[in-house]
Amino acid sequence: MVVQSITVKALRPTQIAVGKLMVKAKRAGLIERERKPQELVDFILTNPIRVVSGPLERHYIVDHHHLGLALLKEGFKTAPVEILADFSKLSMPEFWKEMEGRQWVHAVDSKGKMRKISDIPSKLTDMEDDIYRSLAGFVRQEGGFTKTQAPYAEFVWADYFRPLISAKLLKVDFDGWVRKAKKLAAAPEAAHLPGYITKS
Repeated sequence: MVVQSITVKALRPTQIAVGKLMVKAKRAGLIERERKPQELVDFILTNPIRVVSGPLERHYIVDHHHLGLALLKEGFKTAPVEILADFSKLSMPEFWKEMEGRQWVHAVDSKGKMRKISDIPSKLTDMEDDIYRSLAGFVRQEGGFTKTQAPYAEFVWADYFRPLISAKLLKVDFDGWVRKAKKLAAAPEAAHLPGYITKS
């Protein structure tokens, strides 16, 4: 793995939504680590943002959108990245076709609805907030399911929780619903989802 540094503002999203509560947690983690500079450096270097080089010298995030937005919000100027592929010689239509073919794009909005590639914002700060993506992220952190290499796995879990829990309830007692959602993640109905934990 070759890691290099690029300007945070040069990073572009390949998805429409993120979980803003997850971004808030990432920011808090960065602030906490700033008290121990070496720990902060180690964390950032061991969690490079995975990107694809695209046309017009743009770099598109395919993993760690939340960290990228957290770094931007906290005023970091550069970020370590791992370049997965170089598609800089392609035209924009060819670029997005290649990205779709590799499942490196997720044009789904904050309500779980599929949209067009052109609806993906050009800036990290313009991404929509999907509270169910935050829920899925926190459920995974609490051991509700495991991290996998499946593309956009936590969005799959977000869509699983979406019809089961009201967004209004999440906004009233998010932490309480994380605990309840962890139980839902263990249900047989979730057995087909990536990272499902099978009881021994």
